[in-house]
Amino acid sequence: MDYGKINFGVDGDSITAGDQWSRHVTDGLGFASHHNVAVGSSVWYKRTEKVGDVTVTTQDYDSPDFAGISDGWLPTEDAEEIQKRVNNCAVVHIQRFLSDVRGGIAPKPDVFAFAMGTNDSADMLGDAEKACRGKSLDGNADIDLFTEAGAMRWCIQTISENFPDAQIFVLTPIQAADPAHNAKIERQISEVFTKVTGAMSVQLIDCFHESGICEKYEVIGGEGRYLRDGLHPKPNGQALEGAYVLSQMRAKILR
Repeated sequence: MDYGKINFGVDGDSITAGDQWSRHVTDGLGFASHHNVAVGSSVWYKRTEKVGDVTVTTQDYDSPDFAGISDGWLPTEDAEEIQKRVNNCAVVHIQRFLSDVRGGIAPKPDVFAFAMGTNDSADMLGDAEKACRGKSLDGNADIDLFTEAGAMRWCIQTISENFPDAQIFVLTPIQAADPAHNAKIERQISEVFTKVTGAMSVQLIDCFHESGICEKYEVIGGEGRYLRDGLHPKPNGQALEGAYVLSQMRAKILR
């Protein structure tokens, strides 16, 4: 396998943004490029929120009045900021990725990895079986982009239809220090991640159960073995997750 010819596309949240696990994978396998559109605080799905008398809903990336994307998370009543926050989802990230490729900012990906879900609400998972019905994205009422299941199916299929030669991977979130948070992730994996990736026939990489990052050695709100604050990996945690993902990709990349 000549990994030096592989262009790597990535999307995710704060655990993926910048040069974290995906940079370790890129450098370790010697990929030709690494284009990462991950943004901190992001979720898979679109959202609608009310700020005072103003209701804001996720905009499309190519909307003429697109407000931008914000990784903000602290409380605010600023409607413009909230608009930017609800734009911060995988659906919009993928629209941006397509725009980057079309504009020559990034090459067409040979491998694409999603690493989302840490910030998703347990109330927004949706019906995975329903979300995977039908063949087309266009006019498919079963695909609700305001749910994790619907957005995941849409994002995977959108990348696949635009880049049919690309191999797609979906990473589960890693364990955090908080057992309640981890219980939510376990539910996401069983109800959405496994069903949608299976239906879409893409590779699921189980970072939650197999990366080596474990709740038992982490501190809620403080520094533990691999997490700096009970959620985000320290450099050694980034390297550990990267090493695990690298091993899985090395074994599973087909092209």
